[in-house]
Amino acid sequence: MRDPLSVLTEAFTSFLFGKVETTRLPVRTSTGQAQAVYLPTAAPGLGDSGVIIGREVYSGKGYIYDPFQLYGQQLPAPHWLVLGESGNGKSALEKTYVLRQLRFKDRQVVVLDAQGEDGVGEWNLIAQELGITPIRLDPMAALDHGIRLNPLDPAITTTGQLALLRTIIEVAMGHGLDERSGFALKVAHAYVNETIVERQPVLTDIVEQLRHPEPESAEAMNVAIDDVRAWGLDVALVLDRLVDGDLRGMFDGPTTVGIDLDAPLIVFDLSHIDRNSIAMPILMAIVGVWLEHTWIRPDRKKRIFLVEEAWHIINSPFVAQLFQRLLKFGRRLGLSFVAVVHHLSDVVDGAAAREAAAILKMASTRTIYAQKADEARSTGRVLGLPRWAVEIIPTLTPGIAVWDVNGNVQVVKHLITETERPLVFTDRAMTESSADFNDDALRAAELEAEERAAAFMEQHLGDASESTVA
Repeated sequence: MRDPLSVLTEAFTSFLFGKVETTRLPVRTSTGQAQAVYLPTAAPGLGDSGVIIGREVYSGKGYIYDPFQLYGQQLPAPHWLVLGESGNGKSALEKTYVLRQLRFKDRQVVVLDAQGEDGVGEWNLIAQELGITPIRLDPMAALDHGIRLNPLDPAITTTGQLALLRTIIEVAMGHGLDERSGFALKVAHAYVNETIVERQPVLTDIVEQLRHPEPESAEAMNVAIDDVRAWGLDVALVLDRLVDGDLRGMFDGPTTVGIDLDAPLIVFDLSHIDRNSIAMPILMAIVGVWLEHTWIRPDRKKRIFLVEEAWHIINSPFVAQLFQRLLKFGRRLGLSFVAVVHHLSDVVDGAAAREAAAILKMASTRTIYAQKADEARSTGRVLGLPRWAVEIIPTLTPGIAVWDVNGNVQVVKHLITETERPLVFTDRAMTESSADFNDDALRAAELEAEERAAAFMEQHLGDASESTVA
């Protein structure tokens, strides 16, 4: 039996407020209004060890990235692909990233600088600020005792030399060597290495041996000497272009003495080479293999190999195969390969689609700047980006990019300091008048750069040994 007081209290409450037991009515609202009931959240970052890139757009948190710190924990490979149309901030990102990495004592960077303005590569300002002279590869300058890289440099193993010679020829011919041409090249290379010991063998020696093969070469295979000469004729004609054609001077002599492979930054200035000619992939193949055998060493240094206009590598099956080996080999010795490409469709639909896919698979970090909607969809499909990321890529403004670090996808705004801004500014031709290029102004700029160099070197390369760059 219920307590009379409880019954009276319930009756009085019902009289004032209506029935006590009520059914909660559903609330009809929009997702935009309902999101206010959830606490704000942000995706987890990549840790606090490395170099600062900028800020994550949605949370405002600092975004820190370093492939060497993340390798083995969040990254299966330290290689990085940067995509996006011109004018959206790729170049500024690369340059500030390199400058910030160089504050660590155990970092070293090589840049293949394929773009330029004012007659020099676009990395010239940074090299000048660090007191470094770029290695300028120029066919015209090479004729006047300019820079040479020898594909037959003794620092490269004989196996590496032969692989490089094959690649040069296959890139120039546009197809692979057949067995007979390959045999002619092999015996010519072996004979040159065996007989020339008092100096560096050079390409001229290979061409001469292909034109006039030794009888022993024919006897070893029980064929006529004229057959061996015929097999090597096309190979000789291709190599002759490097010796006496439009590329002569850069590769047809001993490697230039004095190239400092211990400098913190090494810049190969390729801006005088026609980017649309066959010379560019040949040049990248030679530089890549030469660096593999002379620069990458088991000395505990962390090395970054940054390639502008990297589609010249990824879009050539023969050059891509060389770089695949370099990436696999370099990963064990602390190498991070950074490839900068405008459009992914330039490579995935090209002749080297299989090789391109292999290199893209090695790049565990992908940074995508603004692209047109159809290009963004294609990029998202190839890279496996989430739908929301694909949808915002066409809307990104300069300096903001989608970062995919082994599946951790965030939108990041790149921040540039006032010290870095004059060094990464590469559109002077569009913003300066002709009056700005008089001799006095240029000389003043040179003097100012020289005065700033010492302070910059001390600030950026002095005592940095911590694992985080603020």
